[in-house]
Amino acid sequence: MEQELARGEEERQEGLIEFYDSFKEMFEFFCKNTTIHGTIRLVCSDSNRMKTAFWTLLLLASFGMLYWQFALMFSQYLAYPVVLTMSMHSEPKMFPAITICNLDPYRFELVSEHLVQLDRMAEESITFLYGINTSARLFHMNDRNIHVQGLANLSRSGFKLSQNFSLLRMSDLRSGKKHSSVGFRLCNSTGGNCFYKTYSSGMDAILEWYRFHYMNIMSQLPVIINISQHEEQIEDMVYSCQYDGEPCRPSDYVHFHHPVFGSCYTFNSKGTDPFWTATKPGIPYGLSLILRAEQKDHIPLLSTVAGVKVMIHNHNQTPFLEHEGFDIRPGIATTIGIQQDEVNRLGGNYGKCTTNGDDVDVKLLYNNSYTLQACLHSCFQHIMVQECGCGYYYYPLPAGAEYCDYNKQPAWGHCFYQLYNRLRNHHLNCFDQCPKPCRESLYKVSAGTAKWPSAKSQDWVRQALRHQNGYNSTSNRKDIAKVTIFYQQLNYQAVNESPLLSENLLLSSMGSQWSLWFGSSVLSVVEMFELLVDTLVLSLLFCYQRLRAKKTLRVSPTIPSVSLALENYRVVQEEPGKGEEGARPSGMRDSAGELQLQPLPQRCPEVLLDGFGCTKEEDLGQE
Repeated sequence: MEQELARGEEERQEGLIEFYDSFKEMFEFFCKNTTIHGTIRLVCSDSNRMKTAFWTLLLLASFGMLYWQFALMFSQYLAYPVVLTMSMHSEPKMFPAITICNLDPYRFELVSEHLVQLDRMAEESITFLYGINTSARLFHMNDRNIHVQGLANLSRSGFKLSQNFSLLRMSDLRSGKKHSSVGFRLCNSTGGNCFYKTYSSGMDAILEWYRFHYMNIMSQLPVIINISQHEEQIEDMVYSCQYDGEPCRPSDYVHFHHPVFGSCYTFNSKGTDPFWTATKPGIPYGLSLILRAEQKDHIPLLSTVAGVKVMIHNHNQTPFLEHEGFDIRPGIATTIGIQQDEVNRLGGNYGKCTTNGDDVDVKLLYNNSYTLQACLHSCFQHIMVQECGCGYYYYPLPAGAEYCDYNKQPAWGHCFYQLYNRLRNHHLNCFDQCPKPCRESLYKVSAGTAKWPSAKSQDWVRQALRHQNGYNSTSNRKDIAKVTIFYQQLNYQAVNESPLLSENLLLSSMGSQWSLWFGSSVLSVVEMFELLVDTLVLSLLFCYQRLRAKKTLRVSPTIPSVSLALENYRVVQEEPGKGEEGARPSGMRDSAGELQLQPLPQRCPEVLLDGFGCTKEEDLGQE
């Protein structure tokens, strides 16, 4: 019997879900059983208030330091910093794309008369500025004009060179000294808001002035001109081409014309031919070219450089020679060693980059792969067509647009130079809209030069070229150049971005801080979470009990019925005025010997009911 009672008591005390009777009991249980260091001191020293206060402040300070460190970690993590890691790789790889230009732009027959007029205007301007007669020395009137089928029928009388952009010399006083500059005046469509496009160097001013008129003349040509049919122009530049000791094939290069840099060729433009796989480093295994560098057909004021323009770039990439190209001198043998670096960017939250340009808001105007320069040029051209009403001649056109011509848009120069200054100063949003590629190859270049051909070998070299390519020049090394481009070494350096603080490192750092300040583990965090849940549940239970008690008092009657306890029945009834002997029991035994209880007169218990007290005995049975 006692065992059953003990078992029932134990089952009553150990329920499925245990709730505490008070917050104090819950807190004491947590402090005595948690794995967090220092919390048990709050219970063990509860008799000493000074120690309790000390350990309470110490724990609060530890919590403060811990979460301060957590805040620093999260702020650093949300900044998404990156760290650069470099690794070296060595393997056979594809030779890069090589673009060369002869710096000899075509004089198309359609615009040849306008170019002659422009040369005369330039001669007059130089004579006016410097008093130099350049007609016999600077300008060469050649008869070699490119006739393209279908252009001869176009009207030549519709375009006229404008005289409103004359070169002027200006002087000003700066720091007490007289400084002179040369430039030309540009105004808006109403003739107001004028400014001078000036240069401290007269040479730079003349070149820019000449190119400004040159763009207006060239805008008369159709947008698409097929010049690849002129085989004599394609074959006339490259006298010799060898790669890895083997002669180049006609399919190894593509030809295009640049309005400033002339006839251009790109070798290994696609990067898919196994012929261009680099298996060994060194000069004998590179690309060797002998190039024509004549200047007889050169437009003198379009560029002051003589020789050949060369650019090394990635495959399927538009070569922007004005930004990244370098010049090869005629009469010189140039050896160019290249070394490749690969850059891999993370993108996403760690930086803005694009994989192939599909997620860029700017519509590219170039048919090749995405590059930063291609995006910037396309963005600028879209803005210029929108604000100036025409397109810049050196960039491709959007659909439905036309190139700028000051006969049709007199103020386009004013609009263009202001837009270009805004782009250069990063005031246009093109740099925000054009991210860098997430993966790109960069080429570091080192060059060496030597005189070529030498004085003893130039005769037989000239004879060999004359016999093979029809070379008939008698100049002293001023019309040919040799260039060799090779890999210095096949190993390349890969620069990869990686997160400075990844998720794993963040959790590891948080665990280290938690162990430092509390000497506990992840299970201690679960214990704290359990404490918070218990606190919430206990608070809800107390609130529920309080609301239920208020509701019970609101629905109860004015004078509630009172159940009298068993103590209100007396076994012996005391009558007033009688002694011990007069007392008689209120219960009698029947014939079976059982005690029969009879109720005493009911008394009003001494309780307070709704503010009313009752202390006298009343016989509730009497009326």
